[in-house]
Amino acid sequence: MTQSDSATRWFHIVAYVVGGLFLANFIPHFMVGIAGGPFQSPFATPPGEGLSSSMTNVFWGLLNLGVAYALLGRVGRFDHRKWPHLLAAASGFVVMSLLLARYFGRFHGGMP
Repeated sequence: MTQSDSATRWFHIVAYVVGGLFLANFIPHFMVGIAGGPFQSPFATPPGEGLSSSMTNVFWGLLNLGVAYALLGRVGRFDHRKWPHLLAAASGFVVMSLLLARYFGRFHGGMP
């Protein structure tokens, strides 16, 4: 393998950030879904505000996990021991986590 084969390109870093976003979005939908509860999803009426069934949320969560895997595990050579890779994925995860807390907090009493 040559050095260019293992080089991290700018679009790999972008993919890792977006992968972190999808990984964070996986958690609330999947967790509420497997607990049997309804939760907001893009498939509800109105989208993102109404409640979807637990099964819809499990599927939506798994789709998010699949996209996260595709972006983190199949784009470039993601290595959690490389700081740029880890920071890119973690930054996407943190940003999405904070945005989700703010957004869903409106519906569940977590934010004024």
